[in-house]
Amino acid sequence: MTLDLITEKNPSSNYSFPTNQKFIAERINQIDPILYGKTRNFIDGSVTYLSPYISRGVISGKQILENILQKGYRPNEIEKFIQELAWREYFQRIWQNIQDGIWDDIKQAQPDVKHTQMVESVINANTGVSAIDDAIEQLYANGYMHNHLRMYTASMVCNMAKAHWLQPSQWMYYHLLDGDIASNNCSWQWVAAAFASKKYYFNQENINKYTFSTQKNSYLDRPYEEIMAMEVPEPLRAKSNLSLQTTLPYTELPSINPSIPTLIYNSYNLDIEWHKDEQVNRILLLEPSHFKKYPVSKKVLAFIIDLAKNIEGIKLFCGEINEIIDSNAQSNIAISNIISKEHPSSNHYPGIKESRDWMFPEITGNYPSFFAYWKKCAKQLGIK
Repeated sequence: MTLDLITEKNPSSNYSFPTNQKFIAERINQIDPILYGKTRNFIDGSVTYLSPYISRGVISGKQILENILQKGYRPNEIEKFIQELAWREYFQRIWQNIQDGIWDDIKQAQPDVKHTQMVESVINANTGVSAIDDAIEQLYANGYMHNHLRMYTASMVCNMAKAHWLQPSQWMYYHLLDGDIASNNCSWQWVAAAFASKKYYFNQENINKYTFSTQKNSYLDRPYEEIMAMEVPEPLRAKSNLSLQTTLPYTELPSINPSIPTLIYNSYNLDIEWHKDEQVNRILLLEPSHFKKYPVSKKVLAFIIDLAKNIEGIKLFCGEINEIIDSNAQSNIAISNIISKEHPSSNHYPGIKESRDWMFPEITGNYPSFFAYWKKCAKQLGIK
């Protein structure tokens, strides 16, 4: 089945992240890494809006860093910008090392948990804190939430409503165009002190500063010491369980030329440049088993499929990798002729697994903190 048959004529018009290759390249060229470092925590700050394309493997942190350095910026003057790219890579290394442990409390049990459900007022964008409610509405409408608002939301859910991070993190991942298990799970755990030494808190004064809201007299309009000691506010007490699922379109098994390599793409690898101009079979594989484990919304699924349309000759198959292998057995397709990119979500793929494009490929292993990891990165960059 061709990709055009199952997506809207112009789905990118429904949200603010166009999927054409030219636009993505232009967005990379517009990065101001110095202004980013100064303003990124404000909702109108000079952020890149590239995370959906990085998370989906269309572009890489390495590609962005190389582009910036080629413009003459020195690593020491754009350290904060590089650090934020490195945070993403650090979380990827965590997932790579602990595998399914990404779904458990990584460093320690999340403290002061009262339940393992989702907070209803967060689902309904009715928390009583206007900036957060607006951000949740934007998440539903556009598949995006500013990183600082993600931290506020996670802190509200985990540290004020005292919910365990797991189910709420799945809710957010479901709606994010840039949904990435490593960054999402680790960030929620960092806020909730399951992957950090202390919880992250905010109050009304802080959120007003960074979102330019003017709300007063909310349950957050108090000093930090009171926020940290307060009982669960009434608007955050109702809870419920989530029911998230992804409905994949029906597709026929793709025809494969067994005499040439077969490249397997997925929702984390939509690299436009991967083996470009080579004669290969190209398949976007969307496995039901994957989306049962990691469900995403209809909007996210459409975004993934639309991004894949930048890859010439790619065929969509919604099924399991073994179905491709079994259906082509009579054609003598060689397992060694199947190529994918290494990723924790696709360890079960047979054949050759090529490396992802890491910014710091030599820095592997399981570092206990980001800053232990960053010291190694900074040394490579010559940052003192």
